[in-house]
Amino acid sequence: MAGISRWVGTAALALAGVAAAEPMPQVDLARAEQIVSGQCFLCHGQNGESTSALFPRLAGQHYQYIAKQLADFKSGRRQSDTMNDMAADLSPAEMLALGVYFEQKPAQSSPATDAALVAVGRYIFLRGNEFSGVAPCASCHGAQGHGTAQLPRLAGQIPRYLEKQLQSFNARQRTNDNAVMHAIASKLTALERHAVAAYISTLD
Repeated sequence: MAGISRWVGTAALALAGVAAAEPMPQVDLARAEQIVSGQCFLCHGQNGESTSALFPRLAGQHYQYIAKQLADFKSGRRQSDTMNDMAADLSPAEMLALGVYFEQKPAQSSPATDAALVAVGRYIFLRGNEFSGVAPCASCHGAQGHGTAQLPRLAGQIPRYLEKQLQSFNARQRTNDNAVMHAIASKLTALERHAVAAYISTLD
C-alpha cells in the first residue's frame, strides 16, 4: 500500500505542476486520416466519437497515450483480438500521427441519467473510499478527468467501456498498465465501478 501511495502522490504532484501543454509534434495528418477512414472509423468513428460500449472514444485523448497503446497492441504487450491485428502494420510515425489526429478532435460528454448514481461516482472519483483503501481517481487523472501525457483522459468516456476496463484490471485480463490499476480496481465494488463510470462519462 505504501508503494501505491507514493505512486499516487507522485502522479498528483505531476498533475499539479503541469504548465501549458507542449505543442503537438509535426505529423502526417493526411496519412492519419487515410488510416482512420480505412479502418479505425468502423469502431471508433471518423472523429473518435464512438457510441458503442465495446469501443472507447478517442476524441481528445492524449496523443502520447494513444501512440503508446498502439505500440503495446503491436508488440502484444496489450492483448486484443481486434487491435493486435489492426496495429500490426503501423509504423511509430503513423501511431504518433493517429494520436495527434484524435487528440485534435473535440471530446464530448454524456448527460447524467441517474443523479444518485452519479453522486456516488463523484464521491469515489474525487475522494476515493478510505474504508476499503481506494485512492481517488482524481489524484492521478485530475479533478476533471483530463489525465496527462502518460495517464489517459477519462472525461466523457463511454460508461460501459470504463466498467469493462476496471473489470479487466481487477481480473488482470488487461495485460498492460496493470500494476497500479489492479491494486485500485480490485478494491472497487460492482456498484462503485458502475457509479464512477457513470460520473466520469458526464465530465467535459
